Amino acid sequence: MASRTSGKGSQSTAGTAKRAGRTPGPAKKAAPAKKAAPKKAAAPAKKAPAKKAAAKRPAPKPAPSPTNGIYRLVRAVWLGTAHGVGAVFRSIGRGAKGLDPAHRKDGLALLLLGLALIVAAGTWSNLQGPVGDLVEMLVTGAFGRLDLLAPILLGAMAVRLILYPERPEANGRIVIGLSALVLGVLGQVHIACGSPGREDGTEAMQDAGGLVGWAVSKPLIFMMGEVLAVPLLVLLTVFGLLVVTATPVNAIPRRLRQLGVRLGIVEPAYEPGEGDEHDDERYEEQWREALPAGTRRGSSARRQDPDAVYDHDSAEEEALSKRRRPRRPAAQPAMNRPLDAVDVAAAAAAALDGAVLNGMPPSPVVADLTQGVSVDRDRERTGTPVPGAREAGQAERPRPGVRKTAPESGDAAERSGGVPDLTKPAPEASPGLPARAEQLQLSGDITYALPSLDLLERGGPGKTRSAANDLVVESLTTVFSEFKVDAAVTGFTRGPTVTRYEVELGPAVKVEKITALTKNIAYAVASPDVRIISPIPGKSAVGIEIPNSDREMVNLGDVLRLSEDDDPMMVAFGKDVEGGYVMHSLAKMPHMLVAGATGSGKSSCINCLITSIMVRATPEDVRMVLVDPKRVELTAYEGIPHLITPIITNPKKAAEALQWVVREMDLRYDDLAAFGYRHIDDFNKAVREGKVKLPEGSERELSPYPYLLVIVDELADLMMVAPRDVEDSIVRITQLARAAGIHLVLATQRPSVDVVTGLIKANVPSRLAFATSSLADSRVILDQPGAEKLIGKGDGLFLPMGANKPTRMQGAFVTEDEVAAVVQHCKDQMAPVFRDDVVVGTQQKKEIDEDIGDDLDLLCQAAELVVSTQFGSTSMLQRKLRVGFAKAGRLMDLMESRSIVGPSEGSKARDVLVKPDELDGVLAVIRGESAP
Repeated sequence: MASRTSGKGSQSTAGTAKRAGRTPGPAKKAAPAKKAAPKKAAAPAKKAPAKKAAAKRPAPKPAPSPTNGIYRLVRAVWLGTAHGVGAVFRSIGRGAKGLDPAHRKDGLALLLLGLALIVAAGTWSNLQGPVGDLVEMLVTGAFGRLDLLAPILLGAMAVRLILYPERPEANGRIVIGLSALVLGVLGQVHIACGSPGREDGTEAMQDAGGLVGWAVSKPLIFMMGEVLAVPLLVLLTVFGLLVVTATPVNAIPRRLRQLGVRLGIVEPAYEPGEGDEHDDERYEEQWREALPAGTRRGSSARRQDPDAVYDHDSAEEEALSKRRRPRRPAAQPAMNRPLDAVDVAAAAAAALDGAVLNGMPPSPVVADLTQGVSVDRDRERTGTPVPGAREAGQAERPRPGVRKTAPESGDAAERSGGVPDLTKPAPEASPGLPARAEQLQLSGDITYALPSLDLLERGGPGKTRSAANDLVVESLTTVFSEFKVDAAVTGFTRGPTVTRYEVELGPAVKVEKITALTKNIAYAVASPDVRIISPIPGKSAVGIEIPNSDREMVNLGDVLRLSEDDDPMMVAFGKDVEGGYVMHSLAKMPHMLVAGATGSGKSSCINCLITSIMVRATPEDVRMVLVDPKRVELTAYEGIPHLITPIITNPKKAAEALQWVVREMDLRYDDLAAFGYRHIDDFNKAVREGKVKLPEGSERELSPYPYLLVIVDELADLMMVAPRDVEDSIVRITQLARAAGIHLVLATQRPSVDVVTGLIKANVPSRLAFATSSLADSRVILDQPGAEKLIGKGDGLFLPMGANKPTRMQGAFVTEDEVAAVVQHCKDQMAPVFRDDVVVGTQQKKEIDEDIGDDLDLLCQAAELVVSTQFGSTSMLQRKLRVGFAKAGRLMDLMESRSIVGPSEGSKARDVLVKPDELDGVLAVIRGESAP
């Protein structure tokens, strides 16, 4: 401190000398000053004790508090209570933030309902007390004469929040509309009552429009007078009414006409359906495009000569002869000429014929031809005759999703709901085979009724063209012209998810020029998920698949209603890109792999498969084994009579269940070999006809074998727990079980090579790939790229056995309510009857010693090796089993504890205490089973 003080003092001295104009002396004179500085600083140091002494002087005692600490006690209690209450409210606020939004909306609705009751009690009756005074002051003072309507408005808002909680976007509109409506009405009421002001008293204002009416009308009257104030308030009222009812001004006549129709004053007029305002103007062009003369060669000719004239008679004849085409023709470019009656008739026949063949709902122009179809179908399923249906010419809806092996005759087509072939002579009437009865006899006196298709919802008609498709066609044409590629879009086929646009190339144009424009096409149509098919199977055209901006839903009920095959294993998959419903028999696949990323639609596909089986098959036809390691996906099907065992959720038990399926397959093959049949269908048919003769003295009762469907919802979990056992069982089932009527459906969301191994892929020929996250996963599922470009939510590639290229489709969807209804119907018909051997095999726990742990397999191998060779050596176990010294020593100790080998004798081999003929009993004891 002294040195710092001296330094500062010397600097200040030099600075003073400079400011005074004097030159500081030489260094020799400055040195004494530096030495003297510590002496000056030492003087104050001697006075320091005096200051400390003064600081230690005792402080005066505080005066005694007049409240004796009561104030501090009350203050502490108050602060503690405040902090506690604040913490409680903060915790409630945090809990309210984590509350379900639906509960928050219900709480707000109930709060508004309670306020409405309080306001109604204060305005409609004389509510006494402070609450009544508050309601009179606030509500009556604000709304005046219209205070009686305040509880009605609050109640209406509460009821709307309760009934429509999923429409929060309309709340702001309703609040704005009601505010404008209330302000306009109250202002007019206040002016009509003489416009009393505050100087007239509170009662006069409450008898008019209240404070709100005074605040709205007074400025308008002051600025422009009552003559203009009233029309402005009327316009404000009308605006509020239009906003509340969501009615534009140009829609007022239509709304008034609808109101007149509801009241019975005005006769109803034809109103176009939803979406027709965009498509009705194109119907004429669409029918013209659907004319069957638009082949590829004819399309090129029309592009070259747009003024070419059609031969109407040949067009109609060709339209009727197109029934044999497996696919409906693509939409062709419009021709610049008007349509007459013959053209419209030919186009209608062609379009209806295409709908029959591909499962597309017919256009509204010919919708009246198929009215009552669903009623006829459901009546026929239940065996109820439809009076006058055939006389009135009503036809059933066709079921084109099923692949037929032979063409139907004219009357057969007419019976199945299709359009009769007018080019063939009418065949002679012959009694057809009776349809499959709805009531089927199971065993004994048990009857089982299949669920009605009315339990499944009906979907709307699918679109064949929209404004979005026209925009995409224009964009593609622009891309081809900008890059100078001689190609043109000749048509398209619209599916529920994607639309395939057909592009024809000019002469000497390479297909690679189209595929090289993939990114440019994606940029032009503003969609990254563009898939190019070169060529389209069966056509000389390149296909460009682009997702639809207006996506459609495919309901499971619509697909099942179009099926006329009585195959119990026929299941609905969805709708392809050409508009045809996709159905396939699991018995012909015969095994299938379903894979895709999370959220791609895999679980919905499994639900559709199981629901299709429950709707179409009885427990005598199909039995199922459901494996659900995730425990929540297949819980809804617990207790249905089709199950042969309860739903399996333990992966270890699932591996044992697959081993039981292998044993069941061997037993079925034993019967087939013993009675000389090659397929389970032939054996079942012979059993039903009584052609199978049992040996003399046999007490066995033969019965038809049901199909056995094994569905594994997550294969990856099974492969993680017991990969060797699961893979061996799956490979054996997929290799041999086709003729035994056992079919396997494997589903996984991790399609990697360690889950879907090479052996499994080689023996599962049918694949269904949903959207994957990488190209490698697509190659694992389909052995080709494509699944990585799918858009999810049911968009998939279906590759059945025998197909060369996968078919793009939109998977069907079934809601939880529909599944619950079908499951409840099946439970009401029959209780599940489980197989005892499966239940025992999957539920009985083996008593394995705890000290063995996970070394059961190694211990069994070691015991078999030691007993068969009669040589107990640790080094031999190391070499033969390829384990370390510690593991081999532990195995030897385990065998010693079970009296298989003797104690250790140094470096000598241990004595083997078990003979080779006792090996089976030893292994059974190790596994926890009963000794043979």
